[in-house]
Amino acid sequence: LGDHIGASTVWRVLKDQGIDPAPGRTDVTWTQFLRSQAAIACDFASVDTALMRRYYLLFFIDITTREVFFAGITTNPTGPWTSQAARNLFLRHPTRFANSRALVRDRGSQFVDTFDEIFRTEGLNILKTPVANTFAERWIGTLRRELLDRTIIWNEQQLEQLGAGYIDRD
Repeated sequence: LGDHIGASTVWRVLKDQGIDPAPGRTDVTWTQFLRSQAAIACDFASVDTALMRRYYLLFFIDITTREVFFAGITTNPTGPWTSQAARNLFLRHPTRFANSRALVRDRGSQFVDTFDEIFRTEGLNILKTPVANTFAERWIGTLRRELLDRTIIWNEQQLEQLGAGYIDRD
């Protein structure tokens, strides 16, 4: 027809007529979908020390159970380092992710094709989030509030001990 109207106008007209959104569109939320897929999420938490050194803590979180797995700490999260950390994760927990179907991660440059291939080999699909990985970001916020905001971190050894201890406590 050539007439241009705003989305809010369409929404108001449909609402006034008692027409709900498209059926089935709001039945399953993104969170419910990922939990049903037995997905795991991963990300880096950056931690600054008292000596002005930045470390990156790589972790994985099982979205279904909320169980967190410590994967390592580095000052430079490169693609090869991250890929090796993923290999080590499967060596330490060989059957833990057998029921998982997907890995949720952001589009960070440290997550290279080799990293993705490790998970594909284990039968997981790779789901790249457009902006931030909300599951991982929520856990990072908890880590900061419960541990990092209350502790002065001096070096990598202290961070590894505290971080691994905090994760094992959960």
